[in-house]
Amino acid sequence: MIQVDTDMQHHYDLLRASVARHLGPAIVVNNDAKGGEYFLVDQGKTIERLHPVGPLFELAKSIAHTPLGIYAVVAPYLDPKVPPVGNADRIDSHDLAQVAHIGPSSTAWSGPLQQFAVTLRTARQNLAGANLPAPLEDSSRSILDGGLDYITDAVASRSFDMQGFQDFSSAVYDHIRTTMYWASKAQIEGVHALLKRWRAQLGDARWSELYVLVFELWTTAALNQNAIIIKPCMDQKRAESHLINQMIAQFPSDPVATALDNLARIIQDNVAAEMVFPTAPDVATALAGEEDLLAQDILKQLKGCPFHTTAKD
Repeated sequence: MIQVDTDMQHHYDLLRASVARHLGPAIVVNNDAKGGEYFLVDQGKTIERLHPVGPLFELAKSIAHTPLGIYAVVAPYLDPKVPPVGNADRIDSHDLAQVAHIGPSSTAWSGPLQQFAVTLRTARQNLAGANLPAPLEDSSRSILDGGLDYITDAVASRSFDMQGFQDFSSAVYDHIRTTMYWASKAQIEGVHALLKRWRAQLGDARWSELYVLVFELWTTAALNQNAIIIKPCMDQKRAESHLINQMIAQFPSDPVATALDNLARIIQDNVAAEMVFPTAPDVATALAGEEDLLAQDILKQLKGCPFHTTAKD
């Protein structure tokens, strides 16, 4: 009996590999630190591979990460108890205790923090030659200066706390918003220029059939910047089903092969759904989508389960 499923999986895998070799046109995006690595794929092969976003994007985002870089060094040495800060109600006490697993009794953070300060000083020295727009250069300088001042004070006093860090991060917030504006502008312009060229290359008819698969980490999966830039540029009749946001733990070593494997599964399931469940459109939609086929039956049977009954005070 189990062999039925084993044989099915074998033939299903053979079909997926065969379909993957013929897929296209498709765009695969690795949502990396440079604004996205883009691959144009046709007939299962990479036609072009490049980073369409200019260096301004990476420079702006890099400087904006100054507070996060400091946080990453000092976080394990925080007091594990939530302090009376303004947003205390938003901080999970258990999460904080797990992050602050060393506690404030150690000053081992001092060395790494001073090393990070060296990086910040070097970045500041290179600002003038980076050819940044004036507002971005000014904000970048303010962020770096704020970070250096915070580190200097923390090292001199051999102490820090959450309130002091929040005072620093709040003071540079408006400047971080400026870096976000310029990074977004650079990304939109770079991606739009590439999509316009690829659309002309493929032609309108084939562009309307385009699949796009974006690899994205969990932290950016809900509203990934590349996905929201690309979607309005697709055929709007198909964009909802042909733009796939693929959540990952780490970027694949071979993005195209991984994307084609996933796309082949999606595409062959789209057809299988209508062939296997022609009289049950809800179940067919589940097979062709992200819903598990057993989900609805499980939900029905769980209605009387004590674990799923809301407790009353």
